[in-house]
Amino acid sequence: MKIQNNIALKPYNTFGINVKAKRFIEVNTSQQIKKILKEEKDLFILGGGSNLLLLNDIEKLVLHIKTKGKKVIGENKKFVFVKVEAGENWHDFVLWCLKKDFGGIENLAKIPGNVGTAPIQNIGAYGVEVKDVLDEVHAIEIATSNPRIFTKSDCNFGYRDSVFKNKHKGKYIITSVVFKLTKINHELHDTYGAIKTTLEAQGITAPSIQDIANTVIKIRTEKLPDPEKIGNSGSFFKNPIVSKEQFEALQKKHPNIPNYPIFKKNKNKNNDDIFHLEPAKIRNPELIKLAAGWLIDQCGFKGKRIGDAGVHQNQALVLVNYGTATGKEILALAEHIQESVLNKFGVELQMEVNVV
Repeated sequence: MKIQNNIALKPYNTFGINVKAKRFIEVNTSQQIKKILKEEKDLFILGGGSNLLLLNDIEKLVLHIKTKGKKVIGENKKFVFVKVEAGENWHDFVLWCLKKDFGGIENLAKIPGNVGTAPIQNIGAYGVEVKDVLDEVHAIEIATSNPRIFTKSDCNFGYRDSVFKNKHKGKYIITSVVFKLTKINHELHDTYGAIKTTLEAQGITAPSIQDIANTVIKIRTEKLPDPEKIGNSGSFFKNPIVSKEQFEALQKKHPNIPNYPIFKKNKNKNNDDIFHLEPAKIRNPELIKLAAGWLIDQCGFKGKRIGDAGVHQNQALVLVNYGTATGKEILALAEHIQESVLNKFGVELQMEVNVV
């Protein structure tokens, strides 16, 4: 374990932004993290670099989390509890679960990044979010080097949001995550987006979790650019949530505007977030989710390119680096998109990607 100087970070962020770390170190264990914290407190924590737009060289010590390991730590007839180290690749973890027939994260296949950053962003896709299967987050407090276990309710999850992006931002290093997954009677989420039609096209009427994952992988591969070929960070913006009144006003002007329901949260006796098996009964009638990609497309940005910064030709929600774009150039394009959508629709787009 040795600190390196002036390390290029282009290989460490999926946007492929060519900035440098003044000092850089990789850690493979929690013990190594604690050792560094004895001498260093001003850190830049780097995981898979998949939800990150770098604007400048990093002056702080860049701590690259490379911890590995997956193990079952408990189980009963229905559920299994799996502890996964923060440095594990997320998609590799999904595939590992599928081989063991552990259900719950099949809809989250092919999402780039590492396990440790999944709770921070509360990653989600096709009707499932990581909070739906998360049991605990294990972390180390930077200021004290003390370990802490966050329960699901401690994480204060929201749409692409958590306590680690707000109250505790920059205060903890996530070292591992515990997931509660199903062993039997898997609850399938096969009606969201193109999953159902893609399954039907393959003649699959009673899908397994493996079928769901394969379908998600197929859709994402066809729809989204590969970061190894074109620099990107997946969805750059959150899908905006608007009031019923604002949606109805927009729908009068744009009858075909895509929209999705928002569901209310129920609380059980332990105050844990749970979702009813019949979501139509707990739909929030006052809020509507819009498709950010559609809004951006209607403003003429799909396929638009300014130098090497651009909007993907197949998915307007994805900004791309065609080669040598800087973080500032991509940010300028993102801000231009935000301004255009606001002017045309009166809707504010929030960035999903962390801009640093």
